[in-house]
Amino acid sequence: MSQADIAPPTLFIDGEWVSAVSGGTREIRCPADGTLVSTVDEADRSDAERAVAAARRAFDDSGWPSSSPWERGDLLLRVSDILVRDKETFARAESLDTGKRLVESRIDMDDIAACFRYFGKIAGTDAGRLVDTGSPDALSRVQYEPVGVCGMITPWNYPLLQVAWKVAPALAAGNTFVLKPSELTPSTAILLMRALTEAGLPAGVGNLVLGSGAEVGAVLAEHKDVDLVSFTGGLHTGRTIAAAAAATVKKVALELGGKNPNIVFADADFDTAVDYALTAVFLHSGQVCSAGARLIVQDEVHDALVDEIVRCAEQIRIGGPFDEDAETGPLISAEHLSKVEDYVAKSVAEGAVLRTGGRRPDGDRYARGHYYLPTVLDEVAQGSFAVSEESFGPVLTVERFTDEDDAVRIANDTHYGLAAGVFTADAGRGQRVANRLRHGTVWINDFHPYLPQAEWGGFKQSGVGRELGRAGLGEYQEAKHVYHNLRPAPQHWFSGQ
Repeated sequence: MSQADIAPPTLFIDGEWVSAVSGGTREIRCPADGTLVSTVDEADRSDAERAVAAARRAFDDSGWPSSSPWERGDLLLRVSDILVRDKETFARAESLDTGKRLVESRIDMDDIAACFRYFGKIAGTDAGRLVDTGSPDALSRVQYEPVGVCGMITPWNYPLLQVAWKVAPALAAGNTFVLKPSELTPSTAILLMRALTEAGLPAGVGNLVLGSGAEVGAVLAEHKDVDLVSFTGGLHTGRTIAAAAAATVKKVALELGGKNPNIVFADADFDTAVDYALTAVFLHSGQVCSAGARLIVQDEVHDALVDEIVRCAEQIRIGGPFDEDAETGPLISAEHLSKVEDYVAKSVAEGAVLRTGGRRPDGDRYARGHYYLPTVLDEVAQGSFAVSEESFGPVLTVERFTDEDDAVRIANDTHYGLAAGVFTADAGRGQRVANRLRHGTVWINDFHPYLPQAEWGGFKQSGVGRELGRAGLGEYQEAKHVYHNLRPAPQHWFSGQ
């Protein structure tokens, strides 16, 4: 084998690109057609422990945590500029890993650059606060300091976006980190580490370890030298991580998805409600944590609205990331495709009415990819498996409601609480319902938009903590109270003094 045939190392530890100690590798294949995208290193526990040690040294012994927040902010702004400059490279890498349409990946890159820009700009804007002691003889202040070493475990559906939501605030606050992206979609994380290096990130501050959750993710959750673990992914894995982190009582931030209601009142504009209902659930083939997979429709418009959604769903064009005619793409893997099939089969067996979809598309062009038709399940019973569990695929469930109170009751009847939508022509009703919904984000007459400056996270079992916004920065900080006695003198509390 020639040197040209040997893939470059893809683990980044202590400022150097290195190979896995075991020599293990993993093939990354495009879910649209199974073609080989790249071969990357497959780390194990020993690699993860090396990365944690590097991040610990960088936090304890380097000047990074005490560096000027404006300097850290400037670094993040340089990263944002690199993302803009290399947008097409990042977008193509993201689409190859995920099968996502290139146009969607390009939008994601704009959002990621905006995230780094936002945290770059606010990095030096919070110097803490003075606290009134009630006395001229004492000075009291609360200051914010970095948590320490942060373990970050991110998902495959929005690979670089979810990385950015963690890395940008962590660096703005002065932390060091070890990042474990999904083993299915590592390419843009590799590119980001190169961008961080180009921007001037000191050695050891940022570390990248590719591998499975059982090997690498477990180390980040358990390790005594990791001060915070941030995870985005499924509820079951989130519970496992929280339990593992409890042994060292480290900070935990969890974003665990949702079964998100989209409420349509009879007075909503019909065409708009149909359009957003389709986008809410079928964008990126439903592989979105905030997907509006629960359509809750007022009785008066149920039949007409669902009929039109079914008609439109049957016309959605499916294809690969570089198919300019495609409107949605494949699922991430054969395993995930099988899970979606099982979800639909169980829902139908339970009594849901399959209106369209419910199978893989016909045709040779889809044979090598993991495709599933947009699916609508109507007349789904409240509390059933179909509405209580995530499919994380292109599957819409439909429930009915009678009035405002009924809509709120049904929408809140879930152990999740990430996001929700409300469509109505009555502004007062929209605000009333939004205020009563137990979900972290509520859209009125819209679905899916988010802003870097607005907090993101869920109620109930959709997770703990927040990403983005000021609170997103706060997740990576510790509050310290410093009380300064300006005129110390003996108190003579004890008689023997």
